[in-house]
Amino acid sequence: MNAFVEHHKNSIQFGYRCFDRLLLNGLIQPFQQPERVLGFFNTYREGKRVTRRTLTEIADQFQYWLKNRAEKWGAPILEPPDGTGDDSRRDKFMDPYFENAKPNQVVAILKAREPARILVAIGDRDNDSPHLEYKRRWVNQFNFYLNDPHWGRMFVRMCPYFPFSARVCLNQHHWLAIRMREEGIDFQQCTNAFLRCSNPARLQELADSLTTQDLLKCGQKWLAAFTPFISDKERKHAGCQHRLFFSQVEYCDNLIFHRRAAVDELTQRLLDLNRTIGQPKKITMIFGRKVTKEYKGKLQTVIEDLDLPHPVIRSHYGHGFAKQYVRDDRLLRTEPATNNVYDYGVKKDVENLPQLRDRMSEIVDNYHDVQQDVLETFVDRGQLRKLAEPTVLPSGKRIPGLKLDHPRQLAVMHSLVRFANVAAGGSFTTADLYAPALDALGLADTQYSLASFRYDISKLRAKGDRKSVV
Repeated sequence: MNAFVEHHKNSIQFGYRCFDRLLLNGLIQPFQQPERVLGFFNTYREGKRVTRRTLTEIADQFQYWLKNRAEKWGAPILEPPDGTGDDSRRDKFMDPYFENAKPNQVVAILKAREPARILVAIGDRDNDSPHLEYKRRWVNQFNFYLNDPHWGRMFVRMCPYFPFSARVCLNQHHWLAIRMREEGIDFQQCTNAFLRCSNPARLQELADSLTTQDLLKCGQKWLAAFTPFISDKERKHAGCQHRLFFSQVEYCDNLIFHRRAAVDELTQRLLDLNRTIGQPKKITMIFGRKVTKEYKGKLQTVIEDLDLPHPVIRSHYGHGFAKQYVRDDRLLRTEPATNNVYDYGVKKDVENLPQLRDRMSEIVDNYHDVQQDVLETFVDRGQLRKLAEPTVLPSGKRIPGLKLDHPRQLAVMHSLVRFANVAAGGSFTTADLYAPALDALGLADTQYSLASFRYDISKLRAKGDRKSVV
């Protein structure tokens, strides 16, 4: 239990953590190199030439298969709604098709033009020995929306062009709802959260029981069904089945409070503490985060949607972020999400699911601890007086006391109390704090040198307030 939950436990009815949305990329690895594609056709397709005509025929065959299957399933092929990049808009658009959906039923197929990596043959159409290479192209892809017996509502996006790249979208909330129904646990699910549960401890046990095999069993089942070009024999002997890799991952910590007033008061305090730098549409504070010249991405905290009932505190790091917001009346959600799990030191293969869960849970704890530090910031009796007194080190060296009303000392403290390392963990150096201190003073580095800043920091270090600054 982290400091945030410990402090507010009397106001919290129950809490749980689980993965939210899991987007998995599917790749057939033997088809990722042109020479291996030629070897596949030589071995399993009687040496058929891989030409422009061949690749076009493969895509056409998928279209014919799709039309036939859609009629058999009774699943309409639909154009996407306006705002094709908005997943929530698509989900709402698909809601009516999932009413009364049966297990293993494909309820609808959404056709959308999206980028994909496809194999192309360079040369004339009649050239029977063209140069093969992979290109990124905007092509029509097909999203199969279906009701899986173990995962519930999900979709699989298939590219009809060789090498049949795919994406599987799962949500552990749907998976958990099915597990709890099987065990007779009473619960209330509101869209993408549980607001009531008769056995919260068992809910968390189930959430932590998700394994790599649960992902693979579902993903490979449907990817095999939607890749008619490859036979079962070829999947078995040539290894031509999709491997799954993390593409986008969301992991959420959910704290359900007894009363709406309690969570409103708490979040208002957090928002107010971040308004000290002004009240623009978006309030941005740069992390005190060490970065190298190779780093690419954001390091900042933003408060968004101030004009909406539930603003969002969003802390960016690398290819993702950690956000905190209130939803469904009295649920406080803290949710790290990333488009590249390498940012968290985890490899992309779904075999690394346990490590990813531990890492993202750690990020939630770090975020909560920082938030509680903000909420509990205060000056105890006698502390100000002691800070102003000189410090004598064990060596006998005497360090001057802190002048708390001095602009330079205030700038040092300002640079230290910024949000730091919330989304990633780590440390910061004196050099990292120097620029924020200059900004606070409104001075150039010629007016307040790094050496002077180090001296001011040394007085804090002597008090034991910042031992890790180097």
